[in-house]
Amino acid sequence: MNYNLNQLTAKEHKTSTVSSLKRLLRLIAHERKNLLLALLTILINATLNLLGPYIIGHTIDAYVITKQYHGLFVFSAILLGMYLAVLLTSYLQTKLMGSIGQRLLFTLRNAIFNKLQRLPVAFFNQNKAGDLISRVNNDTDKLNQFFSQALTQFIGSIATMTGAGIFLLVINVKLGLAALSPAIFILLFTKVVSPWVKKKNALNLKSTGSMSAEIQESLDNFKVIVAFNRRDYFRKRFDETNKEYYGTAIRAGLANTIFLPVYSLFSSLAQLTVLAFGIYLITIGEFTVGLLVSYLAYCVNFYHPLRQLASLWSSFQVAMAGWDRISQILSLETNLNRVTVEAAETFSALLEFKQVHFAYPNGKEILHDINLRLEKGKTYALVGPTGGGKTTTASLMARLYDPTQGVVLLKGRDIRSYEPAELAQKIGFILQEPFLFSGTVKENILYGNGMYNAYTDEQLKELINVKGLEELLSVFDRGLDTVVSSNADNLSLGVKQVIAFIRAVLRDPELLILDEATANIDTVTEQLLEKILKKLPEETTLVIIAHRLNTIENADEIFFVNLGEVTRAGSFREAINRLMQGKRAS
Repeated sequence: MNYNLNQLTAKEHKTSTVSSLKRLLRLIAHERKNLLLALLTILINATLNLLGPYIIGHTIDAYVITKQYHGLFVFSAILLGMYLAVLLTSYLQTKLMGSIGQRLLFTLRNAIFNKLQRLPVAFFNQNKAGDLISRVNNDTDKLNQFFSQALTQFIGSIATMTGAGIFLLVINVKLGLAALSPAIFILLFTKVVSPWVKKKNALNLKSTGSMSAEIQESLDNFKVIVAFNRRDYFRKRFDETNKEYYGTAIRAGLANTIFLPVYSLFSSLAQLTVLAFGIYLITIGEFTVGLLVSYLAYCVNFYHPLRQLASLWSSFQVAMAGWDRISQILSLETNLNRVTVEAAETFSALLEFKQVHFAYPNGKEILHDINLRLEKGKTYALVGPTGGGKTTTASLMARLYDPTQGVVLLKGRDIRSYEPAELAQKIGFILQEPFLFSGTVKENILYGNGMYNAYTDEQLKELINVKGLEELLSVFDRGLDTVVSSNADNLSLGVKQVIAFIRAVLRDPELLILDEATANIDTVTEQLLEKILKKLPEETTLVIIAHRLNTIENADEIFFVNLGEVTRAGSFREAINRLMQGKRAS
């Protein structure tokens, strides 16, 4: 399955704004009550604002022109009360929408992170971490800004514009039609230009993700850059990425500002039309000065929100472009689905490959028609040239991937029928570069292991002694309380590997896979690990991938992996000969 988000972009651009909004509203369905309350305050606010011009026009005609100042004071007091109510509703709608925006941000980031937790390793192999971080941080924040700031103005502007349009038509139909005619051109212009604006913003967000990925890659590999004195190479790559971002940002900025001058032009034309036509109607006795003042105010109330919508529409397009990038992740499903089986097959092997084929997305086949059996309690070694498929074979054993054809059986059962937690308990996988997170050694060795969460430090130390791991623990200055910094930079690679080793062994896995697990460990520590391996339960099956030949010398069986085949290598000497000659197994 193809999980490359950048290759899905073209398809996602075809998604309509309406369908995008529907998906977003389903995600925030729990905010319906607050949204309705916010909508109510917005409508009250718009209604009060719309009543103002009519009252002003009536006051001019009924009290100012006739010099009845008592009525003028009365209606001035009414207007003051109305505008105080406008102030209160403005505060309430801002507070409500701001809270909704923050909760939306929280919900979105949780949803994305939980989705990322469920996606397979293949997804992370096909997408850069920096781009994913940009989607989690930057794109979600664009939506938050729209909901907490722009949406209130957006709905308020539409409500004010609609109400003003109704007043324009009710007061005088002919003048109303003349005043509203420029709006037709505005709507047509918006409909034609909006997809282009959204596309430009989507490209800008994509380039933001690319820049984030480039920065992260450079920082992660900075030691290598310095060691090989290749600052110029990464400087050039960053310069290219930065220029691409600059270009997309300029084009997005131009697209986002195209609405305002066009809307302003038609707004001015409408006001000139109203003024000229209104004066003409006054001269023939069909209109009053007060109504013309009200009419001009309603014309402003119709076209000023349109000018606001020009900038708000750009914010909306940015938010929708961000939502498209977010929904790309949320719409993905893992291809490592669980299957149901009626009963386990009769088995004697712990793990078995039956006619297994495997190929990475858009790549050639790595493994072809593989059949092998791993018995309980035995040690197996996978050897072969670099790129021959050893790690891929081990990854299929741990179900990091599923075969493209064939089946992998664990204890006679399709490995796909196990719950992820079951597999994590039964299969231990120690990689060449272990994953650690900031915290303590204790928190890292108990990571994902619920059996010992309630253990005190004393109980855990006793367990470590029983497992024969006390010598490994002695390499840490403060034992279990040794601090592991961010990215574990305060620990050597060998010490990190020790933590990963303890973490795996404490699970008592039925299958333990070591993928170059001792490659970065000194000889003394490696000897300690070999002692621990010998103390594992007799039924534990070991699979070792190693380039150090002494590591595989005592294996019960050696498999040679190369050119899509996994075959028995025979003796240790034969395995060495094949490695030296790079021969394909016959």
